[in-house]
Amino acid sequence: MRFMEDKLPAFFTENNFDTQEPHEGHLERFQKRLENKARPKTSWKWMSIAASIILVLGFWLGENHQKNQIDLADISPKMEEVQNYFVSTINRELKELEKTRSLETETTIEHALDELQELEESYALFVKDLTRNGLQKKIIAAMIANYQQRLEILENVLKHIEIIKKSKHFNNESYL
Repeated sequence: MRFMEDKLPAFFTENNFDTQEPHEGHLERFQKRLENKARPKTSWKWMSIAASIILVLGFWLGENHQKNQIDLADISPKMEEVQNYFVSTINRELKELEKTRSLETETTIEHALDELQELEESYALFVKDLTRNGLQKKIIAAMIANYQQRLEILENVLKHIEIIKKSKHFNNESYL
């Protein structure tokens, strides 16, 4: 025990410890850093986004296949073929979109998904109008145009993401 008593004062006199008061705002900056580190990892964010998309698609598909409402597929075999084409193409494009999700593309993808959600809500109104008012050509044309708009949004977003990727790749090459 005597050995430690001799070394401890020598340790403090030999080493230059900072004994000054911290700068003003130190505590606030320190607390901010602690709060930033306490946030959950982004992996939960990705899972929640994926779960949300799956739920939206599930509700949309369930809503569109209710038998008490008339949909494009109920009008004629040709319209059923058109609807199946659009739904399968949109689903394929959504899967492709999910594959391109990254930090650089997140905002673009979320904006596109918001637009698609608005179009799905409009489509649900068209289905109600079609059910209520019967087979009117204006409503049918609006429903098809709605599907076309969704595809255009997805195609444009995928093109935009490709540009982002090429730009990032180009920027990475220029630093090499």
